[in-house]
Amino acid sequence: MKPLAKIFAWTGALALACTGCATRSPYEDVSDPLEPVNRAIYTFNDYLDRGVLKPVAKKYAEYVPDTARTGVRNVYNNFFEPLTIVNDVLQGKGHQAASDTMRFGFNTIFGVLGLVDVSTGRELEHNKEDFGQTFAVWGFGEGWYIVLPLLGPSNVRDTVGLIPATRLQPMGYIDDTTLKYSAYALFFVSRRADLLSATKVLDAAALDPYLQVREVYRQKRWSDIHDGNPPEPDFFDEELFEK
Repeated sequence: MKPLAKIFAWTGALALACTGCATRSPYEDVSDPLEPVNRAIYTFNDYLDRGVLKPVAKKYAEYVPDTARTGVRNVYNNFFEPLTIVNDVLQGKGHQAASDTMRFGFNTIFGVLGLVDVSTGRELEHNKEDFGQTFAVWGFGEGWYIVLPLLGPSNVRDTVGLIPATRLQPMGYIDDTTLKYSAYALFFVSRRADLLSATKVLDAAALDPYLQVREVYRQKRWSDIHDGNPPEPDFFDEELFEK
């Protein structure tokens, strides 16, 4: 219990960095005082992606059968299911926690460690919750926008959320170093292959890819926090008419 207690102690302390920021919708101005540094990291990530990760993901999508890619995706979704269950509980989503626990059990036992998704379509749909969403539900604002090396767009709140997530995700507990990093590599390639079509849209539409990615990330996180049903923006703010 000591490691787990330390995780939540550090997480709670670091999350206080966001308490001074009200939860900001993506329709409000972003707080990006680190933009010059963020743009430099974005450029580094982009070069790395175009030079290494994207070409590998293309070959993966081209040569690995769709059935096999789906199986890999299912296994990783199942690996991270306990992380979702923990955040279900922390957000007070009791019904969803029970549903996700049943989903994890069924897919692990009857789906061969999640290789086959036997739960979706049986009222046990896949949910995804993380500590960044949990902190938002608790009232923590997003804080500054941050671009992380290799990991990409984030913010203070979501970056803090990576601390307990890293300690609780199962791949970190694989003893064999080669197997551990192979699992990480396959995870990133699989996820990158799933985003190939999105990259084409970004390349074709964005005048400033940095700003486009920043706004897409904020919109997505706002939707995640509200379980895909975010509140409508209030463009007729009464304060504007009082000035």
